[in-house]
Amino acid sequence: MLIVPLLAVVAFLSPMHSAETTSTPIWQKIAIAVFAMVFLFIIGTKVLNPFFKMLARTKIREMMTTVALFVVLGSALLMEVSGLSAAMGAFAAGVLFSTSSFRHQLEVDIDPFKGLLLGLFFLVVGMSLDLNVVWDNLGLILSGVVLMMLIKGGVIFLVARLLGSNNLDAHDLAVVMAQGGEFAFVLFAAAHAQKVIDDTVHANMTAIVVLSMVFTPLMIIASQKFIVPRLQKIDEIKPHDHIEEHNPIILVGLGRVGQVVNHLLQMTGYHPTIIELDPKLIAGMKKRGVKSYYGNGAHPDLLKAVGIQTAQMLIVTIDNPKQTLDIVKYARSVNPHIKIIARAYDRYHVYELVQSGADIEVRETFDGALRTGKQALRELGLDADKVHEIGNMYFGKDRHSVKLMSEVYDPKIERFKNEEMYCTLSNKTKK
Repeated sequence: MLIVPLLAVVAFLSPMHSAETTSTPIWQKIAIAVFAMVFLFIIGTKVLNPFFKMLARTKIREMMTTVALFVVLGSALLMEVSGLSAAMGAFAAGVLFSTSSFRHQLEVDIDPFKGLLLGLFFLVVGMSLDLNVVWDNLGLILSGVVLMMLIKGGVIFLVARLLGSNNLDAHDLAVVMAQGGEFAFVLFAAAHAQKVIDDTVHANMTAIVVLSMVFTPLMIIASQKFIVPRLQKIDEIKPHDHIEEHNPIILVGLGRVGQVVNHLLQMTGYHPTIIELDPKLIAGMKKRGVKSYYGNGAHPDLLKAVGIQTAQMLIVTIDNPKQTLDIVKYARSVNPHIKIIARAYDRYHVYELVQSGADIEVRETFDGALRTGKQALRELGLDADKVHEIGNMYFGKDRHSVKLMSEVYDPKIERFKNEEMYCTLSNKTKK
C-alpha cells in the first residue's frame, strides 16, 4: 500500500512544471490531489457497483471487460491531471475493483491479459537496464544489493520475532522477503519519467532490485543447507515442560484434529495428557481451560516422561507424517500392549503406519470426502437409508483393501510400480 503515497511524493518532487505550475502553492497541489482521490473513492464506492449490476443484466461479458478498462484509463487520466501519476491512478482503480461484488468475474475476464501484460512489464524493465552503466557501477550495485537485503531481511526477522515467530520461521520469512519487490520498478520508472532521478541512478536502482531477485533462490538454497539446521537446534534448546501427571490416554497434537478429539474425550469423562509444540496454541487453549504441555512428541525422553510405558492409549493427531511414524514406532517398541490411533496423510502413510505398529489409522480427508459423496447422492434423489448403506459398504471395502495392500507395501518401491499391491487389490475385487 505504500506505493500510493510514494508515487504521490514522486509527483510532488518532479521538476517538470512550468513557471505557472511552479508558482502554485504546495497546499493547493496537495488539496487538488486529495480532492481527486476522494472523488475517485466516492465514484468507485457509490457508482461503480450499481453500474456493473446494470451491465450484468445485459449478459454481455465483453461489455463489462471494456468498461473496466475504461475505468482504469479514466482513473489514470484523473490522477495525471491532478498532479499525481498515471500508475497511481491504475493502482487506485484496482483497489476500487477489489471492493466490488463483481471482482471475481472481472478477475476471470482479465486473467487472459494478465500473463501477457506481466511479461511485457518485465520485458520493459529488462530493456530499461543499461548494462554499460551497470558494469561501470558494479561495485556500488553489488554493495547496494547486499545492504538492501541485509537491512530488509533484518527488519523482517525482528518483526516476525516480535509477533511471536520462532527463530526458524522468522529466518525463513527474512530470506524469502529480503528481495526487492516489483512495485520498485513502477516507482523507479515514474521517478525517472518525471526527472526526479537521472539515467544512472535509475539503472543502478533497477539493477539492485533485479539482482536481489536473482540472488534470492541462491540464498534460500544456502540457507536450507547451512543456517536452518543450526536454527532448528537453537529452537529446540527450549526445555520441554515438566509433566506432573500420568494419564492412561496420551494425546500428541492439539491442532485442528486434536482439539476435536480432546473435546470428545473430555465430554465423556476422559482426561488425556496433551503434548503440543506450538507455544502460542498452548497459551491460547489454556485461556479456554485446556491444559497441555510444551514439547516435541517425537522425542523419546518426553514420551517416557509422559508415561508411554504404562499408558493404555496413544492418539497422534499432528500433521507431520514422518514424526507420526517415529512416535508410533517408539511407542510400540516400549509398550507392546498400548492401543495406538494415528492421523494419516494418505493411503501410503496408512500403509507405513500399519507396518510401524498403529492399531487404527484415520486418513485426515477420508471422512470428509465420504460425507461429501453421500451428500451428493442425497441431492441426486437417492433415499437416505440407501445412501447410508452405500456409504457403509464403501467404507468397509476401502478399509479392507487398505489392510490387504498394507501387508505387501514396500516403501522402497516407487508408487504405482508395486505390482503385488495392485494384484492383491484386483484379486480382492474379483472375489
